[in-house]
Amino acid sequence: MGKRAKAGTFWPELVRLGVETLQVAERRFPRTGPGAKPEIPDWVMAALIMIALLNKKKSKSGQFRFLSERRSQIAAALRCPRFPSRATYFRRYRRAHRLYRDAIRVQGEEAITEGVLDPQHVAVDKSLVPAAGPPWHVQDRRAGKVRAGVDRDGTWSFSEHDGWVFGYSYEVVVSATSQSVVFPLLASADTASASETRTFADKLAQLPSATRIISADSGYDVNDYGERIEFDGNGRRTRRRFLCPGNPRNTVGRKLKTLTDARLARSRQRRLARQAFLKSPRGRRLYARRNKTAEPFNQWFKSLFELDHRVWHRGLDNNRTLILGAIFAYQLLVRHNYRCGRPNGRVRWLLDAL
Repeated sequence: MGKRAKAGTFWPELVRLGVETLQVAERRFPRTGPGAKPEIPDWVMAALIMIALLNKKKSKSGQFRFLSERRSQIAAALRCPRFPSRATYFRRYRRAHRLYRDAIRVQGEEAITEGVLDPQHVAVDKSLVPAAGPPWHVQDRRAGKVRAGVDRDGTWSFSEHDGWVFGYSYEVVVSATSQSVVFPLLASADTASASETRTFADKLAQLPSATRIISADSGYDVNDYGERIEFDGNGRRTRRRFLCPGNPRNTVGRKLKTLTDARLARSRQRRLARQAFLKSPRGRRLYARRNKTAEPFNQWFKSLFELDHRVWHRGLDNNRTLILGAIFAYQLLVRHNYRCGRPNGRVRWLLDAL
């Protein structure tokens, strides 16, 4: 085991590692749309925000002040002479989540290559984070009444763990293989009411090629997910399993016009086969890994970045940047910890040392 380093010894390496990943993500997934590219690259803005998040500067004003006071040191570390103005920092903060989403994916691939984790089994989960300020109740929203401090972008959702929550959510795919470190591989952030039946769809094509087991709770019980995971476009098995408890549906009197009788029968047969495997001894044993990985990860992550009580900002795009930037920073801490000879996810000491 390596010795615990002081902040001054590992901070440059941490920043360098993060910058390299952000640059790769920007090259692989360049921004699109009209207009000229900004003078300050997106990776620079994301790196500045990353530094502020690692130091737990919660308001954007506090972040910019912290960064400005260390302008020369940070500019030297990033090798970028340009420093954004306050207005630029605030404006670019709202769109930084786009790069972070891709950078999380890139860093997950890099961690697999480095041997940090084994992606054979992954688990997907959605977690809620309360909004800053008072909740906006449905009756007040309908009546157009807005209390002081209400975040209008927040929405309501229910979970068995948190109950009813007004605010935001994030969805994360983490490694769940036995004897492997729990590592976030893919992530997205949205309002609390965003449905798992929609948010996971884009991540299916991004799952690591080595993944064979995907675990999810009953909120992800969608036939389309099971079909896309376990079968290819030609109806052949993909060697993957989708472990997801059934979610009862009220289908009485509902006409499934989009499916022929043969396709409907095949879909039902495959669904029954998935549920039978989940109830088998091996299926139960594999699914139990989810309770030891995805759910604990949410607790560790939110506690580490002080998101267990509320988000730091108001507005969807601001909080998307906050949450995805924090997940990217968490990945970075775990990778650095691994390079220091600690093959586990205990990274609080690194964050506390900053």
